[in-house]
Amino acid sequence: CDFSRRPFALKTSKGETILAAAVIIATGAVANWIGLPNEMRLATAGGGVSACAVCDGALPVFRNKPLAVVGGGDSAMEEANYLTKFGSTVYVIHRRDSFRASKVMQERLLAKPNVKVLWNKRVVDVLGEDKITGLALEDTVTGARSSLDVAGLFVAIGHTPATAFLKGTGLEFDDKGYILLRTRSSATNIEGVFAAGDVADSRYRQAITAAGMGCQAALDAEHWLAAHA
Repeated sequence: CDFSRRPFALKTSKGETILAAAVIIATGAVANWIGLPNEMRLATAGGGVSACAVCDGALPVFRNKPLAVVGGGDSAMEEANYLTKFGSTVYVIHRRDSFRASKVMQERLLAKPNVKVLWNKRVVDVLGEDKITGLALEDTVTGARSSLDVAGLFVAIGHTPATAFLKGTGLEFDDKGYILLRTRSSATNIEGVFAAGDVADSRYRQAITAAGMGCQAALDAEHWLAAHA
């Protein structure tokens, strides 16, 4: 993308160049995964592996079943807390002996009677053919292996915004790579360039909030074009 002059020049994956008077960036963010072959296989096949508890946690397949959440930040605390409404037991698996999450988020989660924390553990395999049946764990201190029976795995180790291709364009980003927006606006620091959805939202990351931001960006772009016609 060349945002140094207008009309903006955008190059497609096929090598074509498109000129645009205004641009809305809505490339989203990608969930970070552990990276295990069986994890990805069961995630894409609907086998009980997910990166969004709010999206999938209420499904009947997870009701009154033991569930696992991997992570130690605020996102993991939120995911696990949500799952306590549905799972019989919610195991929080963390590779260290303390969480990175804020104290209030930790206290809220640990107060739930159906939460169990597995410290100094990492998932080394996801078990099951068509559906997840358990996890293979490794102790990060001793190296000892163990197994855990679960009916669902929720990976909550963050997201990566799809903004790498925009580096060097002059756009401003936060320290995590999300596009910075002006207050209560979809406008970026470059006139005529707007952003919507998870590419600029590190907090909510929901389809409904992304849709609302898309509407805002469309209106902002329309008003900007009318003022610069």
